Amino acid sequence: MNLGIVGQAVGLFAVTNIDDVVVLALFFAQGAGRRHAARNITVGQYVGFAAIVAVAVTAAFGATFLPERVVPYLGLLPLAIGVRAAVRVWRHRGRGGQEEDERTGPGGPRLLEVAAVTFANGGDNIGVYVPVFATAGIVGMSSYVVVFLALLALWIAAGRYFATRPVVARALSRWGHLLLPMVLIGIGVVILVDGGAFGL
Repeated sequence: MNLGIVGQAVGLFAVTNIDDVVVLALFFAQGAGRRHAARNITVGQYVGFAAIVAVAVTAAFGATFLPERVVPYLGLLPLAIGVRAAVRVWRHRGRGGQEEDERTGPGGPRLLEVAAVTFANGGDNIGVYVPVFATAGIVGMSSYVVVFLALLALWIAAGRYFATRPVVARALSRWGHLLLPMVLIGIGVVILVDGGAFGL
């Protein structure tokens, strides 16, 4: 594997996915103490990112399954999930300790929700990845994909690490249920506005 390509892949991944660490930390905080939450977050992140890479690879070969004008509307996914989470927070606003007791049961972030947020949040990355993949050739493209998937594990570990640091964990435990809907809604709005969806 060409070290130059590896270095470029590391830089490209870091620049295009830096905000994912924050979202992952919020997901891990939401899933703290819940069965299968870490698995759902990890698999969901990989499914969502694999979909981004798959679309970018096929587009690099000339097949466009996701027209450019559709990308801004991906913002509707995190927006809808964020609104749903906000409604859930509103409904449970007076439950206090009862909600904490339920944290040991199943629940937390759902696999498909994490995948949808990952895909929507990285939808604009497709436009960056396509020309890079197209000019890298098959070997270079394969190197990019391998490095991206390896770094994704590091990103997931970083999100979990931040969510479990005592100071961060306390803050997320207290405010995470409010921050997650706000972050998801914010991501959705930014994607829609930046892409000019609905004439914005």
